[in-house]
Amino acid sequence: MAQTPASTRPPCRLYLITPPALPDLAGFADRLGEALDAGDVAALQIRLKDVPDNDIRRAVEVLAPVAQARGVAVIMNDRADLARGCDGVHLGQQDGSVAEARRLLGADAMIGVTCHDSRHLAMEAAEAGADYVAFGAFFPTRTKTVQHVATPDLLAIWQETMEIPCVAIGGITVDNAADLARAGADFVAVSSGVWDHPGGPSAAVRALNTAIRA
Repeated sequence: MAQTPASTRPPCRLYLITPPALPDLAGFADRLGEALDAGDVAALQIRLKDVPDNDIRRAVEVLAPVAQARGVAVIMNDRADLARGCDGVHLGQQDGSVAEARRLLGADAMIGVTCHDSRHLAMEAAEAGADYVAFGAFFPTRTKTVQHVATPDLLAIWQETMEIPCVAIGGITVDNAADLARAGADFVAVSSGVWDHPGGPSAAVRALNTAIRA
């Protein structure tokens, strides 16, 4: 499959990921709305770890309308069974198959797959019908323990050989996002680089958009 030439490829876009816990869900919804209003965001992944299923469902009920009202796709992390109200699911390598997620969520659902630093895993995901693949981590991150380290040339090779979009993830900030966009990322996924930005989430979204479109 031949990729779209770089000169005509759509600009890299921002893919937001929630913090791993949201003790003040209403307060975070307000921050989220302000961040989404600050610049272009393609998707919001709801990634809540070590919390009860009912808390995840409640987060979807509160956050999905905020994002979807602004044209931002909502993606559930790991759990296709909890993606009701979302636009799709992001699967880790141990989170079930693309086929099963498609059966649960329907033909129009957006399904992404974590592929670490492996083109082989990414090609398997593409062949299985994934809508995007995610590579990483590219940099150290506080969000999760890094077991696989990806390099920017992986993005460039993917763009040269495959059609489906790729997401760069892991330790991405305002300071390093532009390098990954130039290398070939269709989307850069950012969590703490937005929510913990010293200028606040809105400033981070503005700065990231400037960086990845430069």
